[in-house]
Amino acid sequence: MTAPAEVLDVSKPAWRTAEDVAMLEDMTLRFMSEEVAPHYERFEKQEMVDREVWEKSGEAGLLCASMPEAYGGAGGTYAHEAVIAEAIGYAGVDGFGLALHNSIVAPYILHYGSEEQKQKWLPRMASGELIGAIAMTEPGAGSDLQGVKTTAVKDGNHYKINGSKTFITNGQHANIIVVVAKTDPAQGAKGTSLIVFETDGLEGFERGRNLDKVGLKSNDTSELFFNDVRVPTSNLLGAEEGRGFFQLMEQLPQERLLIANQAICAIERALALTVDYVKERRAFGKTIMDFQNTQFKLAELKTEASVARVFVDHCVERHLEGGLDATTASMAKYWVTDLQCKVMDECVQLHGGYGYMNEYPIARMFRDARVQRIYGGTNEIMKVLIARSL
Repeated sequence: MTAPAEVLDVSKPAWRTAEDVAMLEDMTLRFMSEEVAPHYERFEKQEMVDREVWEKSGEAGLLCASMPEAYGGAGGTYAHEAVIAEAIGYAGVDGFGLALHNSIVAPYILHYGSEEQKQKWLPRMASGELIGAIAMTEPGAGSDLQGVKTTAVKDGNHYKINGSKTFITNGQHANIIVVVAKTDPAQGAKGTSLIVFETDGLEGFERGRNLDKVGLKSNDTSELFFNDVRVPTSNLLGAEEGRGFFQLMEQLPQERLLIANQAICAIERALALTVDYVKERRAFGKTIMDFQNTQFKLAELKTEASVARVFVDHCVERHLEGGLDATTASMAKYWVTDLQCKVMDECVQLHGGYGYMNEYPIARMFRDARVQRIYGGTNEIMKVLIARSL
């Protein structure tokens, strides 16, 4: 198979060609291809990646790559997280929830946690002892985070947490969870706080079922229930209550950029797989690639994919410089994931009936792509955010 990145004739940006970043990308792709991909069919059937894989990832230095060395991380930047996330996609093991652990959960603790909290949790997240999740979405509150109903009421030097969450990535494995809760429901967004807790032996905390999803089967995605869960008030992220909504708004651009990174590498892999297929598959005495319709379709997709790759790389560069605004991150998330779903659909079509067979990777990629337009804020919400900038 053609290497996914070679399908596009796009120069690599400076941040990607740095020696340590390039070496990490190669190492991650090798790790995912050797340690995860051979078992991936089993992970898909059991709807969960083995915990041992998380521990091996920690030993290999792939967990918390952008966390400072003082907290057990590798001392890298988002550039390192971006190539890890994309290597997961290139290897075809998209259901491994490592990127959320690294690029979404750990940064909340790094940016808003106390020194004691960072020393307590981040080294164990880097080793794989702790697997992270962030509990935002509820049965009645998805993209509208102001509508969260879970409460955290002070009870002495503890919070008493009540409520439920759903669609929580890493939900079955996670033993450290950042919970979005209302510490003062009367204040709306200003009454929202982020509270961290470890789940092991925690009374009142329950995991619901591992949800039966259309795609990303190997990623455990769960319901979580909090019934008078007592958590020390010292587990609050930030120096005061009511900062949670603002903390979320500050970190969501990186989450949306991560989704765009995942989308573009999936696009590249789908195109590479499809180019290889149409060059080999024959119909009416010639290869599928010989038909002008195939050439035109792939020409369109390569053009759009090239535009997307340049845009995503540009967004990463801006983010590394501290200049990625919420509007641009929303543009990247919505446009590249829309394109991802379009590319998958066209590539399935070019595979013909085989594209609908689960033994062909494009079938799984088609299923896995659809959720990208939903999580991290629906693409409709992204357009609302973009429109506010006009």
